Amino acid sequence: MAELGLNVPSLVSYLINYIILLILLGVFAYRPLLNAIDGRVDSIRESLAAADQARAEVATSRSEIEEELNEARREGQRLLDQAREAADRFRDAEMARARQSAEEFSERAQADIARERDAAINEVRAAFGDLAITAAERIIRRSVDRQAHQEIIDQVLAEGEQALRR
Repeated sequence: MAELGLNVPSLVSYLINYIILLILLGVFAYRPLLNAIDGRVDSIRESLAAADQARAEVATSRSEIEEELNEARREGQRLLDQAREAADRFRDAEMARARQSAEEFSERAQADIARERDAAINEVRAAFGDLAITAAERIIRRSVDRQAHQEIIDQVLAEGEQALRR
């Protein structure tokens, strides 16, 4: 091998040095470097898993929030419907009270009108009764012919009309 320019003892010594260097590098450099890389890969995986879990929680939260929001909308609509119904009932009750009050007022007015009419009729009857008595007295005081009786009756009726106009 010397002919090729190789020195076997130097080659063996280089080879042993190289193997020792590889072992030392494997033990002190390569393994810690691989362990660090594996640790980093594990932490990245954990971070990705945590991110996926966070995304799932956000999606769940979002759906829960949307459901609560929809429930709040339904509750608000229900409250509005109840308020409308209460307003309608109140309006109907007030309209019924107003109608009843108007009917009662109308009935009272009709009763008052009837009383006033009856009072007026009674007053007219009394006045005509007085006029008839007065006419009868005049007729009795003056017993004359039919023409005189007619004049007295006309005069009493004229006085009765004047009394009614007052």
